[in-house]
Amino acid sequence: MHQITLYNLGNADTSRIDLENGKKLLIDYANMRCATDSKDKRIDLPVALRADLKNAKRNDYDVVAFTHLDNDHTCGASEFFELLHAAKYQSPDRVKIKELWVPAAVIVEEGCEDETRILRQEARYRLKQGRGIRVFSGPDQLTDWLANQGLTLADRQHLITDAGTLIPGFNLATDGVEFFVHSPYASRTAGGGLAAMDRNSDALTFQATFQVGSQKTRMHFFSDIDWPVIKSIVEVTEYYKRSERLQWDLFKIAHHCSYLSLNSEKGSNVTEPEPAIKRLFETYGLSRARLISTSKPIPSNDEDKQPPHRQAAAYYKAQATRLGGEFLVTMEHKSILYPEPIVIKIDQMGPSIGKLAAAGGAASGSVAPPRAGRGLN
Repeated sequence: MHQITLYNLGNADTSRIDLENGKKLLIDYANMRCATDSKDKRIDLPVALRADLKNAKRNDYDVVAFTHLDNDHTCGASEFFELLHAAKYQSPDRVKIKELWVPAAVIVEEGCEDETRILRQEARYRLKQGRGIRVFSGPDQLTDWLANQGLTLADRQHLITDAGTLIPGFNLATDGVEFFVHSPYASRTAGGGLAAMDRNSDALTFQATFQVGSQKTRMHFFSDIDWPVIKSIVEVTEYYKRSERLQWDLFKIAHHCSYLSLNSEKGSNVTEPEPAIKRLFETYGLSRARLISTSKPIPSNDEDKQPPHRQAAAYYKAQATRLGGEFLVTMEHKSILYPEPIVIKIDQMGPSIGKLAAAGGAASGSVAPPRAGRGLN
């Protein structure tokens, strides 16, 4: 059995992937909870992660991915992880990262401050050393940056993975999972200079395919990308006739349920997706699929311009209903008053919703019955 845990962090992201073979991956890290606010319902992320690692009798992750450098995906990371580029970030109690995943934009970004600068320096150090890192896409800017370090793209090509390919180091036969990179793609910023780079648009986006026995479960991790990038992902993938890479049983909704990940127009009651994005949800969503918003509770009005937006949520809810699945929100699960992480167990019957294991215990409490008749493995 594999397990995916999406933590209740408000409009922020941290997802944990526990593979059946014992490997552990963490996608983003955002310790957003205010420790002095007794009314803050967000999880104490470092406490939760340390308890899980202790239960697993380890102090490291096989992979830690930062999809991009915004605060809601990186907050507190320099206090939690051991970083190799400076001694002050090293001590026995810090959690170690075997392999760091970052988009190329993390390496080439200038003007970083605070947390983002620290993580950028760590990524740069690992890339210069030539180990413990994987970089996604190789735009012209990365070639130029490597040249300034006395390196060529060929020197580090084994550490660079482009969109449209599988991430090395994981496969269905030995790990029960493979990761297909949707974005970033080098051509989007080719020749555009540093000004063309954008954290959200150049964020790491991928499809994970889990397999237990003969059963495959597909999940999209769409970070904070907005509709033009999603449109390109769909159109390029269709052009190369790789529709299986668009299929999904589980969908971590982009950008905390912002309407801008569906279209430029919010709509009065429901956001109508751009046609290619409409196909992503209405053609490639599989029976009994689940859509998950890593966000605050869905509002009933438009007073807050920031996501989540009720119009986007209305569209996602309609798709969940159409597919016979579920629409889930991290800060509403299992209740708004007492939110809990969303735990997805994946076994030979497909995905089901479980509950977070107590330290020293195992995840249990599946509440979803087995699915049948998907026919798209």
